[in-house]
Amino acid sequence: MGRGEEYKWKGMSNREMKRKLLIAMAGLVGCMWLAGCGEKPEEIPQVTVEKVEPPGSTGQEQEEEPKEPEPEEREAVDGKMQSFLTGEWKDEKVVNRRPIAVMIPNNSPAMPQYAISRASIIYEAPVEGRITRLMGIFEDFDDLERIGPVRSSRDYFLYVALGYEAIYCNWGLAVPYVEELINRESVQNISASTSGIHKPADEAFERVSRPGYAKEFTGYLFIDGMLKAAERLGYDWDYDSQHVAPFTFAKEGTRAEEQYASMPDATVVYPGGQSGNKGGYGAYNPFFEYNEQEKVYYRYQNGEAQIDEMDGSQIQVSNIIFQYCHGEVRDDHDYLAFGVHGEGDAIVFTGGKAIKGTWKREGGDSTPAKFYDQGGNEVIFNQGKTWICNIWKEYGEFVEYK
Repeated sequence: MGRGEEYKWKGMSNREMKRKLLIAMAGLVGCMWLAGCGEKPEEIPQVTVEKVEPPGSTGQEQEEEPKEPEPEEREAVDGKMQSFLTGEWKDEKVVNRRPIAVMIPNNSPAMPQYAISRASIIYEAPVEGRITRLMGIFEDFDDLERIGPVRSSRDYFLYVALGYEAIYCNWGLAVPYVEELINRESVQNISASTSGIHKPADEAFERVSRPGYAKEFTGYLFIDGMLKAAERLGYDWDYDSQHVAPFTFAKEGTRAEEQYASMPDATVVYPGGQSGNKGGYGAYNPFFEYNEQEKVYYRYQNGEAQIDEMDGSQIQVSNIIFQYCHGEVRDDHDYLAFGVHGEGDAIVFTGGKAIKGTWKREGGDSTPAKFYDQGGNEVIFNQGKTWICNIWKEYGEFVEYK
């Protein structure tokens, strides 16, 4: 049965029924995963000077449940609507279409990446070898030829992609920890033909000549082929009627930092500290620097600007999130696991301010994490792109900003 088909079952559509079943299954899996992890990990220790005092380290519990603003109905104006992902006004067709989530390597031998600056959201998390990998969430891709290079999946990336209702694109082995998840009927993916992929979509991928680069960094997702594969596989591009937007954005003509004037300044942000660490952000020492005039954060890595190969532009975003997640090493190959459901500490950087708080993801796989300040109110973001750093909680002491 195709993704958009419906049948009667106690008045629910096929997709709505699957959504409820997924939420129930996610809760059960979450409980089993936590049970296997042993005791609850310790709180992030407090640090001093420029080191970050982790948001939840005071030991004080919030008295109130997080409060979410009343959702506003989006309206079309002259063929444009506000994006769920950036809050910006874009073509109505673009913002009503589910995005694609593309796995992109971030280690030095793969650089630079192509078309990465067009992602509305970039999710960064550690993988084996204590390097990070990226997942770009793209909604503006109609005029792109390709995105990449493209690499393999990790289950925690895939779980995050599901929260955006994204069609998941990857090229690489699905074993040992991804095969069961990625091949579920409910998980719509565009995957190259590799071990563990049951329904490959090779028409979406091609290799590009990159003299001097290893073969693993020459595979790209081509948009024309991706669209053909999605049609062949019967994927529906419409958002679910119960779609949950990931962010609440500042109203037109206002800036988010106007509400956070009392919060500390943060104009240089180091997810792994200035000297690096062993938690996944130390290998290439990335950091972000806020440009007060342009109201954006520029990304640096390996001591230089991180650029987009497509046009040579430096990657810039309007918001940065540090999302603290419990992590574990799974095996002697250094494969990792992160808890991306449930709740944890968070820091949101926007408009040169640092807003400490928490994140929660309690609606199952099909809902994203939401971010709250220390008063339990949903954080207001500035319109524009967002970079989310998955901070390995057990190494959270290395985070710095100033």
